[in-house]
Amino acid sequence: MRNWRRFAIDKLNSIIKDTVDAIEKSRDQIFEIAESARIESKKIEEELNIAKAQTSKIIDEVDILSKKEKDSRYKLMIVSKNIKEQSENDIREAYDRAKDMQVGLMAKRIEEQQLMQKRTELERRLKAARETVKKAEQLVSKVGVVMGYLSSGLQDLFVTLEDIKQKQYLGVKIIKAQEEERQRVARDIHDGPAQLMTNVVLKADLCQKLIDIDKERAKEELENLKYVTRSSLADVRKIIYDLRPMSLDDLGLIPTVDRYIKNYINNTGIEVDLHVFGDERQIKNIIELASFRIIQEAMNNIQKHANARHVAVKLEFVDDNISIIVSDDGNGFNKDKVKVDSQDSGYGLISMKERVELLNGKFDIASSLGKGTKIFVTMPLQINEGG
Repeated sequence: MRNWRRFAIDKLNSIIKDTVDAIEKSRDQIFEIAESARIESKKIEEELNIAKAQTSKIIDEVDILSKKEKDSRYKLMIVSKNIKEQSENDIREAYDRAKDMQVGLMAKRIEEQQLMQKRTELERRLKAARETVKKAEQLVSKVGVVMGYLSSGLQDLFVTLEDIKQKQYLGVKIIKAQEEERQRVARDIHDGPAQLMTNVVLKADLCQKLIDIDKERAKEELENLKYVTRSSLADVRKIIYDLRPMSLDDLGLIPTVDRYIKNYINNTGIEVDLHVFGDERQIKNIIELASFRIIQEAMNNIQKHANARHVAVKLEFVDDNISIIVSDDGNGFNKDKVKVDSQDSGYGLISMKERVELLNGKFDIASSLGKGTKIFVTMPLQINEGG
């Protein structure tokens, strides 16, 4: 019976793996389509900006040439009225000048029409490319949600079928947490530095083209390039900080939280008060990092969803435990519906709850519509990491 169960689980696992691989492959293909469309839209946008500048310039040139052509016709009219008083050379020059102006004006108007047509076509192509990016990103997001539900549901199924020991269960959760962290980092790099670096390449290519034809424009684009590069560097530093704040090792939990809250206030404008009770004790690194991550996740949720004006963060060291309370005066939510109706908030809360329970802690939340939210966490300061 045991062997049959093992065979059934292995077979199910194989089927699921094939299914997940197929979904992952489809998601990668959609991602490639989105990435190609995004790069194409950037190129079209650059071409469109150049076409608009050229169109504006040619319109000014047509206006100037139109005035000159009008003046030449007027002078020709004066010559024609006083033809007896004009020399043959003056008459010929007046006619030639008027004719040249008419031909030049006609050529400029044809060029103006062609540029306008090009600009219209580029605008149409840019709109189509952006629509492709939007649809592909929506598909990627939907596939990601499906994968999330699938992974979560399968984990519960495996736990039920296998009836694994607590240590195995914790191992699976740790692996899952690691994969989620890798996905988050990959997403942050893709949405931040990767996009900015793509823009850097496009800007550099544009500068290379402009350097010989429009030096002033090239200088402007180089300034933009410097700004984009600085933004990319800031994003990379933020990702490194999110992976693990170095100040946790150098200064400890309380100074790190205090610094994070000051930056949070500057970035969001939300008022935040930090209260610490009891003397900070020696804390296991994993508990220290988990405490910081819980506060960070709670504050991120408040910024994204709560519409709060004031937040209070309380840390208390009691006996061999650390207690964390994060409360806000924001919108609040219905606890029974958060997992269904608010995927981002739901997964954030689930992630915090799982992190706390993995460390033998307790997690609770109190919230109601219009009355804000409170998150309660208690964890032991020391934990046997060896199991």
